[in-house]
Amino acid sequence: MRRQFTDQLDQTITINYPPKRIISVVPSQTELLFELGLNEEVVGLTKFCIHPQQQFKSKTKVGGTKKLNIELIRSLKPDLIIGNKEENTKEDIELLQKEFPVWMSDIFTLEDAMQTITQIAELVDRQPEAAYLNYLINAGFTDLQTLALEQGIDKTVAYLIWKGPYMLAGRNTFINDILVKNGLTNIIKADRYPEIELEELAALKPELVLLSSEPYPFREKHIEELKTAIPGAKVMLVDGEMFSWYGSRLVKAVQYLFQLQKELK
Repeated sequence: MRRQFTDQLDQTITINYPPKRIISVVPSQTELLFELGLNEEVVGLTKFCIHPQQQFKSKTKVGGTKKLNIELIRSLKPDLIIGNKEENTKEDIELLQKEFPVWMSDIFTLEDAMQTITQIAELVDRQPEAAYLNYLINAGFTDLQTLALEQGIDKTVAYLIWKGPYMLAGRNTFINDILVKNGLTNIIKADRYPEIELEELAALKPELVLLSSEPYPFREKHIEELKTAIPGAKVMLVDGEMFSWYGSRLVKAVQYLFQLQKELK
């Protein structure tokens, strides 16, 4: 059966429904597909789609999110490719769109993420499973917001994602929305992922500095450097997946963020 769907960039695709040969080129969405039970249908993923580990090891790797192996993708003959505007390059996606149905997400908030889970489930005929996931995510984040209010968590925060140069998650990002839902206010007013000098960051006087584990692998050794530069701030390492993966990992993120809130009291 052939069916039409409209993605989050307002592009219409026509696919064989339900699809039997899916390639996902976004780690969090790849994990979602496996969580929805599509172990056989997913035939390709990127080298960064590391969850779940067993499936990651057994599936064909089609390059990285920013540099896809187009010839290898062609050889897999997908009947659906699932990508994301931010994570994949426009050039790769436009090339693939000439030959295959490509469904694209565009996510800025938790609500966007839940809508994406719903829409991907519709694409692959897994609506009940997605509804349950969204129930868990919604309930968990509602509790997180309530707890943040009860505990009076109200801190300014800088969330670093890169070093050399230093880059931060700014406004109009999924990470920013997760910070806000945990009672934190982003010290960065600029959109997306601006660069910054340590002296500039220190002048903003954030109460909290979070060093993400990805895409740059911040480690314990970086904490002292930031503490020296911003002596008034609490500096912590955090699991970047819990702030930036917008698929089924959000269920695991709830428990992680509960623990983080306890440390921020």
